[in-house]
Amino acid sequence: MFTTGQWVFAAFFFVTFVVVIIFSYRKDLKLHRKYYKGSLYILAGFLLFILLLFALKSYLN
Repeated sequence: MFTTGQWVFAAFFFVTFVVVIIFSYRKDLKLHRKYYKGSLYILAGFLLFILLLFALKSYLN
């Protein structure tokens, strides 16, 4: 389905993409701590809401 060259390109692209994402995140870490305080609580609330919806759906069926 895929040639060896395509697999090599995909692996190289993936590794490069992950390295760039990690580098960019570490570069902006101070800004993330400053501007996104409390965002973890928002994520937890959102996930709790989704779990509540699934529980309600399974309870009603």
